[in-house]
This record gives sequence, structure tokens and C-alpha cells, in this order.
Amino acid sequence: MSVAVLTDSTAYLPAELLDQLGIDVVPLYVVLPGHSGREGREIEPDEVAAALAARGQRVSTSRPTPGDFVAAYRRRLGAGADRLVSIHLSSELSGTWDAARLAASQVGEHLVTVIDTRSTAMGCGFAVLAAARAAQDGADAAEVAAVARATAAATRTFFVVDTLEHLRRGGRIGTAAAALGSALAVKPVLHVRDGQVVSLEKVRTFGRALHRLVQHAVEAAGEEPVSVAVHHLAAPERADRLAAELRDRLPALREMYVSELGAAIGAHVGPGAVGVVVSPTLAAGKPETEPV
Repeated sequence: MSVAVLTDSTAYLPAELLDQLGIDVVPLYVVLPGHSGREGREIEPDEVAAALAARGQRVSTSRPTPGDFVAAYRRRLGAGADRLVSIHLSSELSGTWDAARLAASQVGEHLVTVIDTRSTAMGCGFAVLAAARAAQDGADAAEVAAVARATAAATRTFFVVDTLEHLRRGGRIGTAAAALGSALAVKPVLHVRDGQVVSLEKVRTFGRALHRLVQHAVEAAGEEPVSVAVHHLAAPERADRLAAELRDRLPALREMYVSELGAAIGAHVGPGAVGVVVSPTLAAGKPETEPV
């Protein structure tokens, strides 16, 4: 049985891995002042960062349509796949999973397994990688789905933003939490828990927040081999510093990806955001690409 793996554009997987592992991506939509388009195709991260930095400009996002997923599913089935495993960002943060589920009901639920990773960015991406690698190794659809769920459950995501306002506007964090952070002039260290963005701790400076990101990543990794992703939006220096510290502190690091967040997630975290995703689940396999 041939199993194909699909995901959405918020997984932010390197293009070379998408090609190498045959992963299809269904993009979310991003709405900027004056125009809109598909993430990673018509709308790029720098456009979002510029719009968010301009006072008074709003950026919003919307899920792919069920029709987008139906087209992607039928294309892969028509190309020879027998079963599909469709892996997506948290249903608490987006309606993408629900759109994929509706599309699966139209194509045939016996052909498509839709997975809610309860995470986002490479918190979802590492689950997609694990699933695609399992599919290449000959696993059946149930095994591929199980690998994705196990990887997502074991993966931890931590991040810091310059302001909570963008998360508040997008409904990704509570108004009270955002107001408290602004009133106290603190930099909350956030994480994804049970599919939602919640505060982990509060510190006074961004430098201290970056230090705590490293500490949380090291604690999450333990002594086991891990895969790590470092994300940012319009903050490459912060990301490079964070990545360098993690390389020094994680001797069992197997692979690392450093990338800018795309438009859909960037619209909610804002310029200056940095984050770390730690996935111990991939440790058993040899990395198929060199660390970035």
C-alpha cells in the first residue's frame, strides 16, 4: 500500500524535505491591507512583518477551504497513492483541521486519515517528517498516523514575542493575559499546551527570555537525542544566537532547522518573535539532511 502524507503551510518544513519525502502542502490564506493570497505562494513573511510594523494596519488569516483539500487529496490519489495521512496545526488555533476533515468525508474517510497535532509550526512539522519517513520505509496508513500522533505528543514548543497584542487581536491568547503582560511590561515565555498558546512564565527583559527559552529546551530534551527547530519573524540575529546556544547545550542534537515563520503564524506573533521546537521522537533515525 502506498501512503502519501499531506500537511498545511504552517508546518514550515524546508523545501528540500518536502521534495525529498514527497509531502504535499495545502496553504492557508493571509489577508493584508489591499490584497490577499496563499501563504508561501502569493504572500511572504517580509510583507506580513512590514504590515504589522506599520501602525494601524491589520493582518488576518483564514483556513484553506474544504475544496482546497479535496483537490489535493484527489490529486495524490490520482497519482497512485492508496491512502492519505493529512497532518495539521492545532484545531484550537485554526479551522484548518476541520476543513481537512470535511474534505476527507467527501473523498472517502476510509482513504484519508486527518490528524490534529495540537501544535503548530515545526511542532506540527516534526510530526509530518516522522510520518513521511515512516511512509517511505513502507509503513501502512495506521502506522504512519500512529507515528505522527506520537511525535506530536512528545514535541514541545516554546516562544517569546515582542508584544502580546497580535496574539490578542487574532484570538490566540486571552484579552486579560495580553493586558496583564502589557501593563507589567514583561516578556512572557509562551508555550503550546493542549493545543493552545499559554503563558509559561514571565520575565523582565528579552535577553532573559531568550535565556529561559534555551533552558526550557534543554530541560525538554533531557539526555536523549533530539531534533530542534528555531523559528523567528524578522529577527534573524536573535534566531542565530538562540541556535548557537542550543548547539552548545545539546550534545545529543541530531538535526536542527532555523527558519523564518511564514505569514499565517507570523501574523499572530508579530515581528521580533523567536521560538524553539524540541522533538525527541525523531532520535531513533538517522537525519536525512544536514542540519541548517
